[in-house]
Amino acid sequence: MAEVVIVRDADEAGEIAADLIEKLVRGTPDAVLGLATGSTPLTTWTALGKRGLDFSRVRGFALDEYVGLEQGHPQSYRSVIDREVVGPLRLTAELVRVPGDSGPIETAGDDYEAAIAAAGGIDLQVLGIGRTGHIGFNEPSSSFGSLTRVKTLTKQTRADNARFFDSIDDVPTHCITQGLGTILRARHLVLLAFGEAKAQIIAGALEGPLTASLPASVVQLHPRVTVIVDEPAASDLAFADYYRYAWEHRLPWEKV
Repeated sequence: MAEVVIVRDADEAGEIAADLIEKLVRGTPDAVLGLATGSTPLTTWTALGKRGLDFSRVRGFALDEYVGLEQGHPQSYRSVIDREVVGPLRLTAELVRVPGDSGPIETAGDDYEAAIAAAGGIDLQVLGIGRTGHIGFNEPSSSFGSLTRVKTLTKQTRADNARFFDSIDDVPTHCITQGLGTILRARHLVLLAFGEAKAQIIAGALEGPLTASLPASVVQLHPRVTVIVDEPAASDLAFADYYRYAWEHRLPWEKV
């Protein structure tokens, strides 16, 4: 069962997620982080940036990337990761990988899987969740055993991401993403979600049936998941009172 932490707002969530990452990096200076983009993890990166940690040996693997954007496009996830994570945290840019950043797209998935394996696997994977229930860009019907591969984005995901582009016509139709099976291999998953618009999908992912129709429900199969949500995102959770009670009554060794 996931550890579900219900907080006041995104800033508090960012501090808790940053606590988990700080503990990892202090104990393992060359830890491997799975890096999510978008607005959801921004408070986590901001909180970490204020802590003065040495991230120079940390290795990073982005969850996904668009297919078809020119190199250096400001909305490519390589650009976003460099701008929002590598720079503020002072990571070593050469140690941060993005799917499809080298070699032909036809073999990019296999190449990325090999690179993650060579790094020893991902220690902590930061995740957001889309309104279709996707994590990474694993849209509904994605196999729970899927690995890094090229996928077609749904119309809903393209519409949701259109705010970052001049028009929806500029949003790519394809992406390359870590698979659900890839995500499950990470040793610790940290899933963040904020706002009432995410309430139904969070409840389905955590408390509903395990189904490929809601890809994020795959986190129910993972032995170590921390889900951090604000009150609006938690509003549909049937066991919210229990989650609050469990968080308040953690044993000393369970606390960061």
